[in-house]
Amino acid sequence: MNQNSVANREFENDEINIDLTELFLAVWSKIHLVILAGIFMALLAFAGTKMFITPMYSSTTKMYVLTKQDSSAGVTYSDIQTGTQLTKDYMELVKSRPVLEQVIAVLNLDMEAEELEETITAETPVDTRILTIIVENQDPKMAKEIADALRESVSIQITEIMDADSVNTFEEGNLPTEPSSPSVVKNMAIGGLLGLIIALGIIVLIFVLDDTIKTPDDVEHYLGLNVLTSIPIQEGVKKSKKVKGMSARKFVKSMKR
Repeated sequence: MNQNSVANREFENDEINIDLTELFLAVWSKIHLVILAGIFMALLAFAGTKMFITPMYSSTTKMYVLTKQDSSAGVTYSDIQTGTQLTKDYMELVKSRPVLEQVIAVLNLDMEAEELEETITAETPVDTRILTIIVENQDPKMAKEIADALRESVSIQITEIMDADSVNTFEEGNLPTEPSSPSVVKNMAIGGLLGLIIALGIIVLIFVLDDTIKTPDDVEHYLGLNVLTSIPIQEGVKKSKKVKGMSARKFVKSMKR
């Protein structure tokens, strides 16, 4: 078995060893490209957010539900506990079909009940009887109108169906001046981070797959040959002809022939 075949077999079975110092230097030498990629993706996210995503506005209204077990007595701790437990039922009524259809009829909305339901969020703080309704729409004025109409409609349903004593308006729907979504800053941050990751991934991949012979140590490692001498090339000197680097695998195959 000759030396070339031994070197070739050793190269085929050789595991990929990554020098972290060389990898860091390879990344550091192209850090400007990584930064540019992050800036480019952040600007791309900014343009995409502004051009292709419709801004949405949120209007919030709140109501306070009072349920008394005994109308002749004052509000007791038991009443408060009962009201707190029933708040989840009130949240379901907010998105019920009769309430949604009534709002659509009052405001003459050109949408189905299912579409309107997707724009509504009902929530309540823990251990309270305050019901919060949030409506999202691309028109800030329409968001407020829907929120107020929804509050009035659900108040009637709570009084009639749940037999509540009173539903008081705690906070009317606000007229939003700034869009609630999308977040331009958040999208830019995600885009910039994605650009950095992609650029770093490409640099690392190129570094790992690059098996060209560059140093005398590469010759000894991949080919099993001893380097007798090396000729330094002065920087700044023009080369008459550009020669592409030969990979260790191709070099071994050429020697085998």
